[in-house]
Amino acid sequence: MTDEDRDADRGGRGGAGVGLATRPETKTAKPSLYKVLMLNDDYTPMEFVVLTLQRFFKMSIEDATRVMLHVHQRGVGVCGIFTYEVAETKVNQVIDFARQHQHPLQCTMEKD
Repeated sequence: MTDEDRDADRGGRGGAGVGLATRPETKTAKPSLYKVLMLNDDYTPMEFVVLTLQRFFKMSIEDATRVMLHVHQRGVGVCGIFTYEVAETKVNQVIDFARQHQHPLQCTMEKD
């Protein structure tokens, strides 16, 4: 047996038995995003909708007014896009806030 053969058997330099142990690459998947949607109704005052958009979605009065008018004219509008847990929380906050003020305002979410 030659020196090269012995090195190969032991995993030495010249042999085919040489290899590096590597960890499999793990890729972190980005979380799914959800649109929070506000639905139009004929009873909730426009001012209350603007207040709600400002309070829970941190919109300026101009942006909140624009979204409110979109909801009023088209029946539904996007308030924001969030991860599932954040979107679910926002929907519940809006609905609870509306009920506390005796308004039928509806908010829902759908996968983006």
